[in-house]
Amino acid sequence: MIRDNLYEPFQILLKEVLDVCPRPEHKHTFFEFVYIVSGSGDQRINQDRYPYKAGNLFLLTPEDAHCFEIDQPTQLLFIRFNDLYIRSNKLQLTDQERMEFILKNASRQPGCIIRNTADNSIIGPLMEAIVREQKNNALYNRELIQQYVNTLILIVARNIAAGLPEKISEQTEEKALDILQYIQQHIYQPEKIKAEYISKHLGISESYLGRYFKKHANETMQQYITNYKLKLIENRLLHSNMRIVEIADEFGFTDKSHFNRIFKKYRGMNPSEFRKGAITERQ
Repeated sequence: MIRDNLYEPFQILLKEVLDVCPRPEHKHTFFEFVYIVSGSGDQRINQDRYPYKAGNLFLLTPEDAHCFEIDQPTQLLFIRFNDLYIRSNKLQLTDQERMEFILKNASRQPGCIIRNTADNSIIGPLMEAIVREQKNNALYNRELIQQYVNTLILIVARNIAAGLPEKISEQTEEKALDILQYIQQHIYQPEKIKAEYISKHLGISESYLGRYFKKHANETMQQYITNYKLKLIENRLLHSNMRIVEIADEFGFTDKSHFNRIFKKYRGMNPSEFRKGAITERQ
């Protein structure tokens, strides 16, 4: 698969696509905001499909695979930045790591990344300002664009953080963030997210791990793992064409019946009923 690199801290691109996206599915080694200036269609991200329209903002994280399927001629604003850009903003080391952690959680929250209505009203004018400065090439325009990009990153980080466990914030201890990040990285490997394995990997005693996690996340570690996995499964059911048995296999369930039983226990219906209900609501 094609993999794009970025050779400067940040980059702004404005593109118009009339019918067929010229780029096949590809990955990045950097973060990329995709703002829909106009048009409609679908964006495919990691096997999932999300409809887009004017005003939507997506965040692609390093190693996300994506491409566009165009319905109506579409104008796209791409804002690309890398880890170096985050570090160049003179944040303390722990703040840099937390910002990267929050941004990398974007792929866990499907669709438009802005969920806060008040923040959504800011995004449009902010993007218009970036486009204007990019086109005009006036005095201090790069410095202004950088300030706009910094503001955008903070707004997006706030929206992503709102979807994290209730007590997780910019003040959360680094070790707690390490546990969350480890769980998310290995959510598809059940044997690696057992308490015994996590405590050994992170150098925390198993007896202390559970108390420590609940203190910082306001839920037990098993509750977090279950809720996080169910959200990812719902995402697959809503936004992908994967078969139920394929989803069960991806998340390490022993078989389809086990998967159906667990999903129904927490959602009150089996996965097929959940998918069918969502399709009916959209029609």
